[in-house]
Amino acid sequence: MRVIGIDPGLRNLGWGVIDTDGTRMSHVANGICHSRTGDLAARLLSLYDQLSEVLAAHAPETAAVEQTFVNKDAVATLKLGQARGIALLAPAKAGLPIGEYAPNAVKKAVVGVGHADKVQVEHMVKMQLPGVKITGADAADALAIAICHAFHAQNAGRLDAALRKASA
Repeated sequence: MRVIGIDPGLRNLGWGVIDTDGTRMSHVANGICHSRTGDLAARLLSLYDQLSEVLAAHAPETAAVEQTFVNKDAVATLKLGQARGIALLAPAKAGLPIGEYAPNAVKKAVVGVGHADKVQVEHMVKMQLPGVKITGADAADALAIAICHAFHAQNAGRLDAALRKASA
């Protein structure tokens, strides 16, 4: 299964693509979409176009997007929510199923604790995807989101298999 993880941001939208085969994961690609200058609509369109190109180039089968956390600055939270809308729209338009994960759930899946810092997350991404060259912190977060989604998909597959076996 090919998974794209997306870390929404208005200036920098991180993305990371991994392949999974059972419990094995391998790195495919990662990067950061940078919004162009201009008004908000032009910046969002720029992110959409870039992310759509990434989706077309790497043909993932499923997507995972980090959920927005609310901070003290309501305007910044609203803008992040609009960038998150692009992060959901592009894979939905490509026909992909999308999983959404809270930041603490991603950290817990990748590091083992829900309040890990960015350095710990990036270190564990490198441990789980040996040889990966990460293009920046936002791309590292996106790869972590993809890894989290892969873990959840594996566990759901195990549960489905156990339920089928129990009912047989």
